[in-house]
Amino acid sequence: MSARLREHYTAQVRKALQEQFGYKNPMQVPRLEKIIVNMGVGEAAQDAKKIDSAVTEMTAITGQKPIVTKAKKSIAAFKLREGQVVGCKVTLRSDRMYEFLDRLINIALPRVRDFRGVNGKSFDGRGNFSLGLKEQLIFPEINYDRVETIRGMDIIFVTTAKTDEEAKALLKGFDMPFAG
Repeated sequence: MSARLREHYTAQVRKALQEQFGYKNPMQVPRLEKIIVNMGVGEAAQDAKKIDSAVTEMTAITGQKPIVTKAKKSIAAFKLREGQVVGCKVTLRSDRMYEFLDRLINIALPRVRDFRGVNGKSFDGRGNFSLGLKEQLIFPEINYDRVETIRGMDIIFVTTAKTDEEAKALLKGFDMPFAG
């Protein structure tokens, strides 16, 4: 599976977007820059072993070792001290990014229970799209029997698009299942 979506982008999506938005230069056409996958592990503040399972699962899902994120500030209400482990994240680019997107759209999202499409309003106004998943079990790489706790994750798609409309058209070109 050598980045099938990258070839799909260069062959079809780029041309379609260029016609739709009337770009003169092919370099103006929006493209996917990176995908950031973030998993918060709040329980890691009390039990350091929890982060290890999250790191293992994230590595299996993305094919890349995540960075462990630490708290920037102390927050007494959350029993959190500065420097304490709070989660892990991965930034995917180029081939790994396209392979992850392919698996997310074609394998993982259809496995979500009562799936009616992703929210088309989750754009930030600058052409980036964020998506929240309630459980990591939808990915086929996760062994159901080895999962200690069900954790959600945030997936952020960073594009070079200037507007939300352009970014949505780009993601639709990759067959992102938007609701409605």
